[in-house]
Amino acid sequence: MTNPVVHLDEVPMRDWSHDERFAAQLARIGPMIGARQLGCQLHIVPPGKTAFPRHTHHANEEMIVVLSGTGTYHLGDMSYTVRAGAVCAAPAGYGAASAHQLVNTGEAPLHYLCLSTRHDPDVMEYPESGKVAVASGVPEGGGMRSAAAFHIWDQNAASLGYWDGEE
Repeated sequence: MTNPVVHLDEVPMRDWSHDERFAAQLARIGPMIGARQLGCQLHIVPPGKTAFPRHTHHANEEMIVVLSGTGTYHLGDMSYTVRAGAVCAAPAGYGAASAHQLVNTGEAPLHYLCLSTRHDPDVMEYPESGKVAVASGVPEGGGMRSAAAFHIWDQNAASLGYWDGEE
């Protein structure tokens, strides 16, 4: 049986970054404690950075619990100042109105847990870049990008008909 208890100061972290805007250390907690239907990931985000682009999930709901540091939580067209003890909702939805992102606006690292449902498949929208992603077959303990079927495309690209390519 998996140990149902971990200490956040002992979990192995992995580096995650892109360009000057995105950087974090991440650790998937859910699989460490045997969670199957709930995801939980620890984020440590340096000052001035964010872990992920603003996005929304069609199927999965997320909840963010700020452990330390300060930041700005964006949900739809609203922004909220957060600090240790804040709990932020990121309900599943469609389009920019439900897109969310947490940015470290403080001078110290921002530590938070992101808890989520693990509904499969899921569709993610990225309103600032116009991308859409689909993930299906996410392995236990894995993330969206490790899904058996994962695809990202520009939602402004030409659509295909159901029968296209079947002739």
